[in-house]
Amino acid sequence: MSYFFTSESVSEGHPDKVCDQISDAILDDILKHDPTARVACETFCATGLVLVGGEITTKHYVDVPKVVRKVVQEIGYTKGEYRFDYHSINVMSAINTQSPDIAMGVNTGGAGDQGMMFGYATNETKEYMPMTLVFSHNLVKKLADIRKKQPKLMPYLRPDSKSQVTIEYGNDNKPKRVEAVVVSTQHDGYVSQKKIREDVIKNVIKKVIPSKLLDKNTKIHVNPTGKFEIGGPHGDTGLTGRKIIVDTYGGKAPHGGGAFSGKDPSKVDRSAAYASRHIAKNIVAAKLADECLIQLSYAIGVAQPVSIFVNTFGTGKISDEKLANIIRKNIDLTPAGIIRRLNLRKPVYRNTAAYGHFGRNEIGFTWEKLDLIDKLKKLIK
Repeated sequence: MSYFFTSESVSEGHPDKVCDQISDAILDDILKHDPTARVACETFCATGLVLVGGEITTKHYVDVPKVVRKVVQEIGYTKGEYRFDYHSINVMSAINTQSPDIAMGVNTGGAGDQGMMFGYATNETKEYMPMTLVFSHNLVKKLADIRKKQPKLMPYLRPDSKSQVTIEYGNDNKPKRVEAVVVSTQHDGYVSQKKIREDVIKNVIKKVIPSKLLDKNTKIHVNPTGKFEIGGPHGDTGLTGRKIIVDTYGGKAPHGGGAFSGKDPSKVDRSAAYASRHIAKNIVAAKLADECLIQLSYAIGVAQPVSIFVNTFGTGKISDEKLANIIRKNIDLTPAGIIRRLNLRKPVYRNTAAYGHFGRNEIGFTWEKLDLIDKLKKLIK
């Protein structure tokens, strides 16, 4: 049965992503000096305002306003006319220490909370990610790259943007063509809708999406309301963790537990989600399945997972039950084991906070390494 599937992404200048990046920048600043700190940092932003809150226990002093202003500047909110700029924003802080009731479970090596976390991989792209999401991320990343590195090409671009890609899948469950592309980009007031549409199609869409997937029936929507001058935190308040489907698999796989940004790796919301992606990706890369979903669940204060679930959607070379048993017996999925194996006590999280946590072979993205392939192949023999 053929079907259509859609994913979306948002740029680093989107209000929710501004908050994610601030939360993870604060986390990185702490981990740089205190790798075992406990951090749960949430950010809220609106016109002229950034509020940082949460529970943080650390030996390191964080200059919160300095970190916030640096992130906002690097994203590109540098002009007063945006009504949100790094010079003039009011930075407020409401930070407390971690609850001792939570800490006593984590101190003994247990999980920082209960919850179920998912990891997913598919062989439909070289990134082992859904094609709809790969294209969506790349579209808004391309807009940001033009704005920062080639400003003369589209000089009217502002930091906020969104994308959405719909792909038609065939009866074989493989991508056939792109059905629709939506790109909305914030812009200066002087530029016409016609000019924006022409530039986005030429400089962004056709540079990101292969021509063989675009045809005369592909629908392209660029700034469909006709105007997107007011944007960023001035146009819409932002909050940490509100773009978790963008952060993960674009709707192609479930998401459980909580969001990622601002959380140190003792929180299984983050570390177990990374671990499950690491295993799922290696299973698909080892050709043990075309597609793989893994669920891990935990109880607060308990080290070992409560359950491990594997679903290869009928594409597995061995049964899902056998794969789950192999994972349980041979891969350390305690919080301490995950942190150790993936080297998660490093200040690498700011880069994860925009354009997705998965499918990126960049420094620090240890959960993307294909280092379990040989081990998995031996274990199924």
